[in-house]
Amino acid sequence: MGKASKDKQDIYYRKAKEEGWRARSAFKLLQIDEMFSILDGVHHVVDLCAAPGSWSQVLSRKLYLPAVHAGRAHEAPKIVAVDLQPMAPIEGVTQIQGDITSAATAAEVISHFDGEKADLVVCDGAPDVTGLHDVDEFVQAQLVLAALTVVAAVLRPGGAFVAKVFRVREAALLYAQLKALFPDVTVAKPRSSRSSSVEAFAVCRGYAPPAGFGPGRLAALLANAADVHAGAPPITRAERLLVPFLACGDLSGYDADQSYDLPEEGCVPLDPVQPPTAPAYRTALAQKRWEAHAPSGARGPNDC
Repeated sequence: MGKASKDKQDIYYRKAKEEGWRARSAFKLLQIDEMFSILDGVHHVVDLCAAPGSWSQVLSRKLYLPAVHAGRAHEAPKIVAVDLQPMAPIEGVTQIQGDITSAATAAEVISHFDGEKADLVVCDGAPDVTGLHDVDEFVQAQLVLAALTVVAAVLRPGGAFVAKVFRVREAALLYAQLKALFPDVTVAKPRSSRSSSVEAFAVCRGYAPPAGFGPGRLAALLANAADVHAGAPPITRAERLLVPFLACGDLSGYDADQSYDLPEEGCVPLDPVQPPTAPAYRTALAQKRWEAHAPSGARGPNDC
C-alpha cells in the first residue's frame, strides 16, 4: 500500500493501515462474511492468489487466533495460502509458493489437511490489467476457472467457494460454469469495492459435483456448461441464466468512491503494514547499485 495523495483520501486504505491489514481488500472479505457467514464452522480453508496476504490475515484473525486465545490451539482451523509470489509470514497460515493450476499444488494443500478436504476456498486473484477490456475480462475468467481446478481437488461436498469476478457482458457464461458445480451462486458487491470498478465476488455455496465426477473431468464439465449456455438454437432473454446480485457491507457506512479529508490535527503518518517481499523494482535497484560501483565495460548482473 503506497502513500499517494489519492490513497491518503481513501478511507478504506487509511482504515487498513490503522487496523493492521496489509491491503484494503481485507474489508471486502469481512463484508462478504458479514452478509453470507461463509466462515461459520470452517476448519480447513484455502486462500488462492493470496499475496500480499490481507485475506489470509482475515482468516487468521477470524478462525485461527480465537481458537489459540481460547487455549484450543490443537483444534485451531488450518489455513493454507497459495501464490506464485512469496508472502511474509502470517500467524496460523501455511504458505505454498506454487501454481494453482498444478495437480501437485492441490495434493500439497490436502497433505496439510491430513488428507481431509477443505470447507472453504477463497480467491481474490486478478490479472495485471492491460487496458484492453476484452483481454482483461477473458484472463480474469480463466483465472477463476484455474481456481476451480484446486476447488475440484480439495473442496468437500457442501463446501463454499468465493472468487473475484468481473461483471461484464459475457459474465453469464462464467456463472453457468460455476452453477455446474454449485447450486447456490450469488454475486456480491462489497461496500469497500469501488462502484467505478467492474469487480464483484461470486459466492458459491453447497458444492455438489455430478455423480462420478473427478478433478480430471473438470474441463469436460465446464465445456459442457459452456455449450449448454451457448445453446443451439440461441437461448432467449427469458432463458438466460441469471444469478442474484447483492450489495454487502454497511450501506450507511463509508463510501469507497468518496474522498474523505484528513483531520487538520492529530493525523499521524503510518508506514506500510508489510513492505513487499519481492517487489518488481528490486532487480532495477540492484542493477543501479552495480552500475554505480562496477568498472567501466563490465557486464551487469542482468546481462546475458
